Amino acid sequence: LIACANIANLLLARAAARRHEIGVRRALGASSLRLARQCLVESLLLSGIGAVLGLALARVSAGVLVTQLSSATSTFVLPLPLDWRVLGFTAIVAVVTSVLFGMAPAWQASRVQPNEVLGASGRTLAGEGRQHLDHTLVVAQVALSLVLVVGAVLFVRTFAALATRDIGFDRDRILIATADAPRSGATRLERLATVDRIREAVAAVPGVAAVTASWTTPASGATFNVRLAASDYLWLTERDRLVAAAYVSPGWFATYGTRLLSGRDFTDADLAKGARPVAIVNEAFVRRYLGGRSAIGATVRSAAYGKDITPLSIVGLARDSSVHGLLRVSIPPAIYLPMPSVHSFGTAISVRVAHGSPARLARDVETAMKRVDPNLTVTFRSLSAQLNATIAIERVVAILSAFFGALALLLAGLGLYGVTAYAVGRRRAEIGVRMALGAAPGSVVRLMLRRVTILVGLGVVIGGLVSYWAARLTETLLFGVTPRDPLSFAGAALVLAATSLLAAWLPARRASRVDPTTALRSL
Repeated sequence: LIACANIANLLLARAAARRHEIGVRRALGASSLRLARQCLVESLLLSGIGAVLGLALARVSAGVLVTQLSSATSTFVLPLPLDWRVLGFTAIVAVVTSVLFGMAPAWQASRVQPNEVLGASGRTLAGEGRQHLDHTLVVAQVALSLVLVVGAVLFVRTFAALATRDIGFDRDRILIATADAPRSGATRLERLATVDRIREAVAAVPGVAAVTASWTTPASGATFNVRLAASDYLWLTERDRLVAAAYVSPGWFATYGTRLLSGRDFTDADLAKGARPVAIVNEAFVRRYLGGRSAIGATVRSAAYGKDITPLSIVGLARDSSVHGLLRVSIPPAIYLPMPSVHSFGTAISVRVAHGSPARLARDVETAMKRVDPNLTVTFRSLSAQLNATIAIERVVAILSAFFGALALLLAGLGLYGVTAYAVGRRRAEIGVRMALGAAPGSVVRLMLRRVTILVGLGVVIGGLVSYWAARLTETLLFGVTPRDPLSFAGAALVLAATSLLAAWLPARRASRVDPTTALRSL
């Protein structure tokens, strides 16, 4: 719509600038239909060029979109063949746009009367009707642009909030290695001993700061829950007694950078056969299930290992962190349990690097793990890439909204530049008179910007009202920002107003440099 308004404004300006020429051609016998047809042909040409450029841009953008949606663990496929359906739709849009928005200048050209134009002075050639129409188009451009810019600000702030959210652990220094040996016939004790040897081997790799093993990792997509004993929490429903669980080995909290507020970490003794069942809980667990009382030494009963209700002695209190890596939800109550031996090596080895990129240690970590068991199949991914994959949609929405917001700013700026440039040309003689009488260049700039400022202000008000109404439709897509956030609205309005006024200032500044003598000759 913004682009269509620009086309209409351009054609109106061209028709107004050629008003005298059109009058002469009408006086020489040119028909109104022929002149109107010429305006429509120009509109078709502009729309056609835009359609071809749009197809090329869409082709390139599709590749960028696929890249942004794909992640280290999954590849997104978006087939976009340039077939007859795409070309046909584009052609229809171009033709309909040309006809709809070329009608106004065509109609204006057909209504030019030779006697009125040939007897008019240079400053009245444009007519007042055209001014009212282009002012309406400018206001519409600014209003629509503000809607897009507000949306862009809200979605970009949502992505930034998710990408930088503190969820209780360090996301940038963790390398996750998944070891798999499905054909292993090792006994329970042998498997447990192998996992311990792998941890020791990886911990000895230069550049490794800490290492731990676990059944799952944050944002892996796999989740575990345990159910607390119903008799202990009679006031809670069965669903409310489900607690997010993480089965981990000693060193988890040091590896992930999650601070233990009190108590201790797990030890190898907690994994031994016959050891007292213990657990570590987070702050949210204490607030919800322990009533805020001291957690250390407390006992909770749960079916922690898929067995009967077992008493678990709490030995540690950890800072709140998201064990499932869900960035959009608040951090839930969580319980950490010592990882028992597993049936196969579907075990994640999380490595904290001392410095630099985690990926640089992948080869050394794999070598250390295969020294323990050459049959292991090892795959790697960084925790940051894993978490980024969970917000791929938000990233794409932010990129697209930012692109269209920037495009709206560009189109609005071009429209205001064209309107101001046309106004300067139409009032060139008047500007010459003012400057001949001693007007300062600054006063000429203010004169040309006065009407533009009113139009921009009116467009911002209308666009702000539309954005305020439409923002409620985006509520479920946002995070960390409200749909009608005043800061976002104010920032978008300021950016749009500044861009629009800058675009109008350029031709206004050029008007302040008009030579009075040259301008007066056009009278």
